[in-house]
Amino acid sequence: MNVSRLAAAGAVAGSAVLAVSAPAFAHVSVQPETTPAKGGYTVVDFKVPNERDNASTTKVEVNFPTDHPLASVMPEAVEGWKIEVTKSKLAKPLEMHGEKISEAVSKVTWTAEDKGIQPGYFQKFPVSLGALPEDTDELVFKALQTYSDKEVVRWIEVQQDGQEEPDNPAPVLELAAAADDEHHGSPAEDTGDDAQAAAQKTAADSGSGDGSDTTARVLGVVGIVVGAAGVAYGVFAGRRRTTV
Repeated sequence: MNVSRLAAAGAVAGSAVLAVSAPAFAHVSVQPETTPAKGGYTVVDFKVPNERDNASTTKVEVNFPTDHPLASVMPEAVEGWKIEVTKSKLAKPLEMHGEKISEAVSKVTWTAEDKGIQPGYFQKFPVSLGALPEDTDELVFKALQTYSDKEVVRWIEVQQDGQEEPDNPAPVLELAAAADDEHHGSPAEDTGDDAQAAAQKTAADSGSGDGSDTTARVLGVVGIVVGAAGVAYGVFAGRRRTTV
């Protein structure tokens, strides 16, 4: 292989390394902490990365779907951030636990009280939501990300089937099919069921542990008795041989 071919091969290899090592372009996304089953409740994290080298993220706005409104939306407190929940009137009231709900959360806004999300970092904003709709396979949350230099990035573009991912895709939550034994109660009810199950399991484990301890003690006593009998027999046999 001549010098020119070696140089060409080196250039190709170098470009391949650069392509592999280039950082992936990060987007604002929604990530479930539990399985988001239709008709149930879940907790999701809106993950917001800082994509700028010279500015911090100071504000995040997440718009909730109006075509599939959620009756219960509860953001978790995040240190260093002020949270504002906006509600809007519904064109068609929802029914939840036998009560009609005429308004639902349409937007949640997080505003930094300090430095916000610094370059090279990301922040998660947890939200509990439900009941998840049963007539769709996904929920689209359009988000706005504001930087300290007043730049606003609009993560609002919806992915179209068969097309490339848009430059600023909106966060999308994929919904799983509801299982036959899926709990459809409120988060408080689910917590109670889980606590009761945990208590029953603890009691069962405790009972099995007591049984094991008792068995071990009995076997230990039997071993001591057998050992003592063996020693006594050895002594008696030795004396008998000496006498003879």
